[in-house]
Amino acid sequence: MLLLHPSNVVSVDALVEAVWNGRPPATARTQVAICIAALRKRFKTEGCDDEVILTAHPGYVLALDHHYLDVTEFERLVAEAQDAVRQQRLTDAATLYEEALGLWQGPALAGVAGTQIEDEIQRLEELRLATYDSFVEVQLELGHHREIIPGLVSVVRDHPLRERSRHALMLAQYRVGRRAEAMETFREGREQSVEGLGLEPGPELQELHTAILQDDPGLVTPAPQAPKAPSAERRTPMELPADVPDFVGHGPQLAALRRLVGDDEDVRTPLSIGLVTGPAGAGKSGLAIHWAHRVAEHFPDGLLYADLGLQQEHQEPTTADAVLGRFLSSLGIPATEIPTEPAERVALYRSVLAGRRVLIVLDNAQAFDQIRTLIPGGSRCCVLVTSRGELEQLLIRHGAVRIGVDALPLREAVSLLGRVIGEARVDAARQDAVQLVELCDRLPLTIRVAAARLAAKPHWPIGYLVDRLSPEQSRLDELSVAGTQIRSAFALSYRALPSDAALLYRRLGLLEAPDFAAWVGAALLDRDPAGTEKLIDQLIGAQLLAVAGFDGTGEPRYRFRTLSRLYAKELAHQHESVRDRRAALSRAFDGWRALAEYARQAERGEPEPLVEGAVPGGPADAALYGRLARLPSDWLHAERQALISVIDQAARHGMDRVSDALTLLMLGRPRPEACVTGSRPPHPLRLDPPRGRPAAECLPRTG
Repeated sequence: MLLLHPSNVVSVDALVEAVWNGRPPATARTQVAICIAALRKRFKTEGCDDEVILTAHPGYVLALDHHYLDVTEFERLVAEAQDAVRQQRLTDAATLYEEALGLWQGPALAGVAGTQIEDEIQRLEELRLATYDSFVEVQLELGHHREIIPGLVSVVRDHPLRERSRHALMLAQYRVGRRAEAMETFREGREQSVEGLGLEPGPELQELHTAILQDDPGLVTPAPQAPKAPSAERRTPMELPADVPDFVGHGPQLAALRRLVGDDEDVRTPLSIGLVTGPAGAGKSGLAIHWAHRVAEHFPDGLLYADLGLQQEHQEPTTADAVLGRFLSSLGIPATEIPTEPAERVALYRSVLAGRRVLIVLDNAQAFDQIRTLIPGGSRCCVLVTSRGELEQLLIRHGAVRIGVDALPLREAVSLLGRVIGEARVDAARQDAVQLVELCDRLPLTIRVAAARLAAKPHWPIGYLVDRLSPEQSRLDELSVAGTQIRSAFALSYRALPSDAALLYRRLGLLEAPDFAAWVGAALLDRDPAGTEKLIDQLIGAQLLAVAGFDGTGEPRYRFRTLSRLYAKELAHQHESVRDRRAALSRAFDGWRALAEYARQAERGEPEPLVEGAVPGGPADAALYGRLARLPSDWLHAERQALISVIDQAARHGMDRVSDALTLLMLGRPRPEACVTGSRPPHPLRLDPPRGRPAAECLPRTG
């Protein structure tokens, strides 16, 4: 996988998927790390002093700064040969094609298995055969008919249904006076096509057969044709939207994007593709458009732009076929000459872009299939895609560079607010400004919405808007203005979820815990943890949930961005009954209670033995209880804030049994001075915190 995507980051998840085809063992990530370490050691043993495999979040990258890779060299030579053909330098083209084909010493990736690898093997083999066919066509143009016959015979024997190769063999045989052999070559091909596919040979093969029967004079010598002149003037499209006003931050992302554009435009490199991904409102489109304006001068042949997203909540996404038609028109193809057949439209699009240096920005892509045909074949273009999804196939098949965007750092978020409403206004109420951008999740979209409201109402103090945004039940309303509905941004991602993942999203929104483990989702759904983890992955892929990190027991933890949680909670109240919501919370709270009880028992060295196939509390699996037995204090530390929030939330919902039990468990033993807001523990525990102290401070800091 690293060899197939040189100089690009390949995530650990992609490596796991490639090796185990969707059925990884629990130790998959560890095994990947062991293999990487072994490879690094092997490179050192072979005398390679510099690092070849680098660690780069979220995986590894094969660094080729001082190394040679046959497949990249092959693609470079083929690109140069294609340029030579376009310039009618046929002798140079033949030499370059021959050098490229000489790099092949046998089947690509021989002995390597896996679904993704097998797909790549097929792609590389098809690329080799297509290159050989192009080489043969150049040799036929040069009149080297006799020299190419042995190789063609071998290719036709191995690939009897490949009509392009059979056509070239028949033509070469006829031109060297072996007319009968040419006819036999056609007869064998027709027989195999009819028997194997139930189809007659294609029209080009049949036309050549007829021409040979008639000794058509046009077959004796090649008849070079001048390139067809375009029927319209070559246009230079400039389709980018206006640059983002008051653009702030994203320095590392801009630096990563800059590497997509080489310093030497005459050097042939593989097609550069960037993927900007992140949650709704994080500024993906703004970053892409801003960068495109900055590098526009590097693309003298034009700038193409398409918004593939849903303009309205209930619209269908823009189709690739529609975009292709518009792009071809922008590139100067008259409407009457744009094919109606999708395959022909794609072929024309790639032919028109061949040799041109064009930047193509595909904004708000929903899925890989939506952009697959919009990726040009030439290497001089650059493609930049923005999407909330991960579009893993774009990384796997095309080696795209992934650039993640998320909330702005605090300083940049406040700076963006100041650029819109004025620095003096921010300086006069900096604490309020900090609180405001935090209430906006530090997302560029919501900060701009809040700033627009303040700019439109200069008599409002910043603190006044902070007060309006503080109540969670009204925050989404306050951050929705005409034409910019934050709910719509979340709705586009939510609507694309499968029903089970949508249900999990809604129920997770009921929680007030700052972060949580996967077993919590399983409890909310009353399902097994393994299946729930897959649903959580879908929510992460949709940018509706984020990974908070790993706790001391090795468990991944997840968190909401606040606005996403509020939207999920709102949906839960719209679509779930009071009874279902309460039952889901009760299962989750009981799970926390059972796990906390077990952790306290383990701390005392007396955990209850587990019965095979059953675990206390239900939602968590036996493996989690095993980790609890080994690391009880680490688990309690990781869950401390979550447990405090559960105590408060359970008390407010009248679930006093859980609230009281967790209060005692957090204290370790009853102490009269202990307290938690909203809980109702039995006497002698106090019900209210001491004046001036947050409720969380009333619980011990350890354990």
